[in-house]
Amino acid sequence: MSVHWPDLASLELFLLVVEYGSIGRAATEVGLTQASASRRLDTLERELGIPLLVRDTTGSRPTAQGRTVADWAQAVIEAARDLDSGVAALRRHRKATLQLAASMTVAEYLVPGWLARLRELEPEIEVGLQVLNSEDVAEQVHNGTADMGFIESYDLPRDIAATRVRVDRLVAVVAPGHSWARRRASVSAFELASTPLVMRERGSGTRTTLEHALTEALGIGPTTPALELSSNAAVKVAVLSGAAPAVLSQLAVAAEIADGRLREVDIDGIDLRRPLRAVWRSRTRLTEPGEHLVRIAAGRTG
Repeated sequence: MSVHWPDLASLELFLLVVEYGSIGRAATEVGLTQASASRRLDTLERELGIPLLVRDTTGSRPTAQGRTVADWAQAVIEAARDLDSGVAALRRHRKATLQLAASMTVAEYLVPGWLARLRELEPEIEVGLQVLNSEDVAEQVHNGTADMGFIESYDLPRDIAATRVRVDRLVAVVAPGHSWARRRASVSAFELASTPLVMRERGSGTRTTLEHALTEALGIGPTTPALELSSNAAVKVAVLSGAAPAVLSQLAVAAEIADGRLREVDIDGIDLRRPLRAVWRSRTRLTEPGEHLVRIAAGRTG
């Protein structure tokens, strides 16, 4: 059964007439002429099928039925205002909140600075951050748990859109006492692939990049890891203890290389550069805070 809802503006006009006792005064309040207000009220009465007002030379007052309708109309108008306020609040919340997922290396060494800059530009923005490996970041974006993400992997699901924000480089590192630290010649890509390394877990962007680079250069991936650990910090501790070499982002080992706790080893015949990318669901637009964060990450803000 179809329902014909009365016009909210006409209901508000009717309530003003009941309040003021005058069509002319109510019309002035809403910016109408008295003639236009009268026509609107006539239409409302026809739509409802009952008389709402008694009009005479002294003014206008509600009929008995009109008083009942006025009570109901007041509730309808208040509900409509609540709806409007609620929707506006949801719009503000969507604008002010960003659910972000970032791969571990990006989250540890880059995201804090990006978010600090974002808060400087837009103090009202609230950001929720999940720190995951690149594979899990893509999954969070895919299922809508995250509005956007940052990853360091070559592999992308089909329904994920991406843009490069910068380029990172992986470096091979060893403890100062390791035999590679004393070598003058570079380590070959084949020797790197043949050496058990301390590696990040499967699905991490760092591991995926190394596997991709070795496969591109040699047609083979790395050998079975000496250790497999789930964070950059844990990998560094293992390398410092002399367990084995590792390949990590230059971002993750810059401080240790600078103070001599780790030594960088030149690797010959392999390209260990990788893109760092912002990702979001295909066929959707980034939220406004997300667009701002991508510009910050890419260095496109003043």
